[in-house]
Amino acid sequence: MSNISKKYAVIKGTGSYIPEKIVSGDAFLNSTFYDNGVILDKDITEIIKKFSEITEINERRYVDDNLVNSDIAAIAAQNAIESSGVDKESLDHIILCHNFGDIAVGSNRTNMIPALAAKVKQILNIQNPDCVAYDIIFGCPGWVQGVIQANYLIQSGDAKKVMVIGSETLSRITDPHDRDTMIFSDGAAAVIFEARESGEPIGVIAHKSQTFAATYGSLLVMGKSNNPAEVNGNLYLKMNGRKLYEFAVINVPQVVKKAIDIAGLGIKDIKAVFIHQANGKMDHAIMKRVFKLYDLDEVPQKLVPMTISWLGNSSVATIPTLIDLVLKGKMEDYNMKEGDYVLFASVGAGMHINAVVYRF
Repeated sequence: MSNISKKYAVIKGTGSYIPEKIVSGDAFLNSTFYDNGVILDKDITEIIKKFSEITEINERRYVDDNLVNSDIAAIAAQNAIESSGVDKESLDHIILCHNFGDIAVGSNRTNMIPALAAKVKQILNIQNPDCVAYDIIFGCPGWVQGVIQANYLIQSGDAKKVMVIGSETLSRITDPHDRDTMIFSDGAAAVIFEARESGEPIGVIAHKSQTFAATYGSLLVMGKSNNPAEVNGNLYLKMNGRKLYEFAVINVPQVVKKAIDIAGLGIKDIKAVFIHQANGKMDHAIMKRVFKLYDLDEVPQKLVPMTISWLGNSSVATIPTLIDLVLKGKMEDYNMKEGDYVLFASVGAGMHINAVVYRF
């Protein structure tokens, strides 16, 4: 142990909001999906079954009609405040990571004024003007990037407590005529980080981010409906699934290894990997590639907690929701203890990739 004490960003408390509305594959039985402007000439039951086999998504969660993104973000934030025992007025920063702002049911129009973090601060009735609230728009890796921001704020001495929220209502921005709509879901989670002095590394100890916009920035964008008859001007979340898969499997492992290298560790030191869950098959392929970089053929069982089968892809909410579930004992076989190293890793629109090494 070093006798030099340093300041680290450590998790103080977590909270999440998992919508109660469960949407199974059967909810899409009456859907009409298009590809390149032509109706898919396949049995809808077979389309749904094949989709589930590839992505491992059997159901997803949607928010109730009366809620918007800032509402569920505030619920998760309140949960984190209560579970941590932190005085809400002692928060120095609220960082809210999302991509589409507030979208009212049936509107397909985003509302980002004021920043959703400011809306959450208002909902929570935090009076302290020194609690600075702002948003990060960074694709699905937004929450991990928020953690990196929180770490810098704490290490600089500017903050003692930072709450990082990941919240999204993707069900409001997906094209009902696109098969990919079955991937996306809604949810929110918040993690409060606090400054802690330590003679050995704890909390956030390393990170790495990269942006591949020049070549791959168009893999996930906003675009018109797959239904050529729709001329209302709405834009929906669109992705080149095959190319995105290839990009992620090749590039995410490299960023993960760079973060682990910066921490001075090896892959066998990592107790758990909290990875963004957009596609189960893709996540398994990414982890296999990570281990290949260390000349290892097998990924240990129980290394990667998975929620994609029942929560779908809630974008920025995925990783903090996982963390909340694990730390509150709601994920069987995953119990973090003092000294354990874990990894947060994500990839998404931009294209951005990031990874954080954290020590409990």
